Parts: sequence; C-alpha cells; structure tokens
Amino acid sequence: MTNRREMVLDLLRPERRTRHVPAAFFIHFDERYRQGQAAVDRHLAFFEHTGMDVVKVQYEDRFPLRPEIQRPADWARLPVYGLDFYDNQLRILEQVLAATRDDALVIQTMYSPFMQACTTVGRDVLKAHISAEPEAVCEGMARITESMLAYVRACIELGVDGFYASSQGGDTSMFAGSPRFEQCIKPYDLELMREMDGACRFNVLHICDYWGGYRDLAPFRDYPGHVVSTPHHLEPGSTGVEDIAAGRPTMGGMDRHGVIATGSRDAIEAEVARVLARAPERFFLGADCTLPGDVSWDNIRIAVDAAHQAR
Repeated sequence: MTNRREMVLDLLRPERRTRHVPAAFFIHFDERYRQGQAAVDRHLAFFEHTGMDVVKVQYEDRFPLRPEIQRPADWARLPVYGLDFYDNQLRILEQVLAATRDDALVIQTMYSPFMQACTTVGRDVLKAHISAEPEAVCEGMARITESMLAYVRACIELGVDGFYASSQGGDTSMFAGSPRFEQCIKPYDLELMREMDGACRFNVLHICDYWGGYRDLAPFRDYPGHVVSTPHHLEPGSTGVEDIAAGRPTMGGMDRHGVIATGSRDAIEAEVARVLARAPERFFLGADCTLPGDVSWDNIRIAVDAAHQAR
C-alpha cells in the first residue's frame, strides 16, 4: 500500500488521484514541549494520535526582543544570528525526521522575516518604523533574512521535505494595498521562499490572516509554493483562491475557531463534508491557521478521518 508520503506527493501530480483527501491540522504546543526531547516526543505523539498526512515541525524560537531599536535608523545595528541560535530547532527537526520520514513528508514551519521583525520590536513599533522610514527598516529586514537563510539551508541539509512558509503583513491591519508591503516585506519573503523552492519538493505557501483579512490576494500571485494555504473567508474552489493557486493544489477550508475547536463529532463531520463538497479535486483539508492550543486532539482525528472516508 502507498504510504502517506507518496499519497501526499500524488497531490502534486495532476495525472494522479490521491486515494483519499489528505488532511492535517496544527497547534502550538505549550511551553513544556518546546525544547529538546520533550518537543520531539510531543510532535510524534500528536502525529500518531491525529492520523494526519504530514508532519509539521513547529518553530518556537522567535527572535529576541531588542529594546535598543528605538528609531528606524537603529535597524542597522540588528545582529545576524548564527546557526547556534537555531540549535534547538535543528535538533528537534533532525529527530522528527529520523522517526517519521519513511512514512510521511516532514515540513518545517517557517515564519516570515516580517514576523521575526515583529518579535524583535513589537508589532506596533515595527508598523510605525516602516511607515516613517521604510529604507532604514529594510536594512534590518535584510539582516533577518540573512540569518533565516542560513537556517533554511541547514534544514535542507538535514533532509527536510519542505517548509510551511508564512507570509504576514499584507493583511488589512498592516500594509494591505500599500507600497510598503512591496518594498519592506515581499522581497524578503521571496528571497527565503525561492531558496526553499529550489531545493524542496513540498512547500506550502501560507497566506496568514492571523491579524486581519485581505482585500486582495494579488500581491501573492508570484509567490512560490507547491500548495497554497489560504485564509478561511475564501471558500475552497472560489475564483479568488483559484486565481492565486494558478493550478496548484490548495489547503484549508476549516475555521480554526469553528466546530473543530469546540464542536461535536456530528458537527465536525458535517463541516468536513460541506467543505469538501465545494473543494477542487486537488485539495488538502486543513484550517486557516493553527488551532487553539487547548483543542481536543480527538476532534482533529475526527476531521482527519472524515476527510479520509470522503472518497
């Protein structure tokens, strides 16, 4: 029998049909499970319990707060972090790969340079700096990207199958429709994503709506990614989603705060059926972003099983 690994790769082959609708949902594990062996064990337990079709390694080592960055000009002082900064993450990935890669694709969560800049100074400060002096902030964005590129290359060397690469900052709460997105955010997204695209076989472009919605997804039309994960307010198979996907499989369909978080078995199964009735043939069931951390793993298993039984 074809294992989960080959089944999901069939999603990328237009001439093939997957034996069932692949599905996966993701959560952030709490602080006890973000370092070392505890993190590895939690990832493996979550994968086995939920029965989902890919392993996504969470990324929890955010860039540290830098209170010395007070003005836009201060971004030139931001250090470039070496691989030692990523040691915990790389060790977790290496062990998860060793345990699961024969059965399933393993993808690494990758936050955008913009998101790491947010953790460096705070979201409101970053927005103010970009609005005031975008060229100065770009110096910092370039340094962040240089550091993250080293990490991406280290993951590739370990044998990761791909990345779940998020893009933030183009939503309505930040720089939707603004030239600041094109100047200060998009070029650094693309530099990382093109590195991933050149080396990996299963990358997910995640257009993240964690902070707000989108008026237009057109800025993401030229973003690489083998699968496109879209915001919840856009129905699978809709014109807007298909335009951005441009023939690529899409992922999502379920509201992270909806019935999968709090509903009954019947409600979850009904929602999966509703989503799949509208979804295109090449579709990966998931949520619009990470589920609440206290979600029942059994609820996730119900949704995954419902997707698997849909064909």
